[in-house]
Amino acid sequence: MKVGLDTSVVLRLLLGQPADQAQRAVAFLETVARRGDQAVVSDLVAAETYFALQHHYAVPKKDALAALRRMFADGEIESQGVVLEVLALEGLASAKPGFVDRLIQGAYISNGGSMATFEKASGKLNAVQIL
Repeated sequence: MKVGLDTSVVLRLLLGQPADQAQRAVAFLETVARRGDQAVVSDLVAAETYFALQHHYAVPKKDALAALRRMFADGEIESQGVVLEVLALEGLASAKPGFVDRLIQGAYISNGGSMATFEKASGKLNAVQIL
């Protein structure tokens, strides 16, 4: 069974704070693995985590992206959606469009759709129409 992690759990795992909650989050992951289940993180949780790291914990963009990459690296936590594809892009910390815009566009494309936007920077992505 897949067990989706909320942003609050992901932040505790990445930051180790507050310590008691971080310890419970780690213990929960161990329980999930022992049961043979898989912890997963959605694109929405990845995006929310990215913003929370920056705005609430003053983590620079490049470090927030690196933390997300590390979280998925060992396979203990699986991604749902297009987050791994987006995280693999070089220069993502300063890219225009940025991480979240690329997650949004990727989700639409992976579901067979396209995206409409007013953001000119997104025009260089596939299946994007600038209004």
